[in-house]
Amino acid sequence: MNSWFWKRILAAAIVVPALSGAAWAGGSDDLGCSNATLKGDYAFSVLTIASALGQNVVVGLGTFDGKGGFKQIDYPGDGILMGLDENFRTGQTGSYTVNPNCTGFMTINLGNAVGTVENAIVISNGGRSIHGVVAGFTLGGVLTSTLTRVDFWKVASEQDD
Repeated sequence: MNSWFWKRILAAAIVVPALSGAAWAGGSDDLGCSNATLKGDYAFSVLTIASALGQNVVVGLGTFDGKGGFKQIDYPGDGILMGLDENFRTGQTGSYTVNPNCTGFMTINLGNAVGTVENAIVISNGGRSIHGVVAGFTLGGVLTSTLTRVDFWKVASEQDD
């Protein structure tokens, strides 16, 4: 009887975590995210591995309004387009949509008729981090192929939340 009891305990110890892992494997349709999840200032970096313009890196600061509106300033680190200019590019605005499962899309108008960027995003850490890839890049009205990732980190301290 004692052996039977411990075998059941061991089986439960193996099966219960496996079942809970299987339940999470498919993800959840509602993780509680919405446009309001993204509000405030976020530092970001962009890494372009391949595109018609070659490799590139960008750093910047984006501001989400919690209602689907977005603006940003950025600085490309290519050294060619910007030269030694010490000013960040401004006038970039856009919109975003966040789904309940913490996925979404954002569109950024780069200003000065440069083009637009469409990012597919995933929100993590309660809205403190955003991870994305460029899903579409239009340059001068032409859709351009690119292999680019972008990451955002909330600028505020824990006390500001």
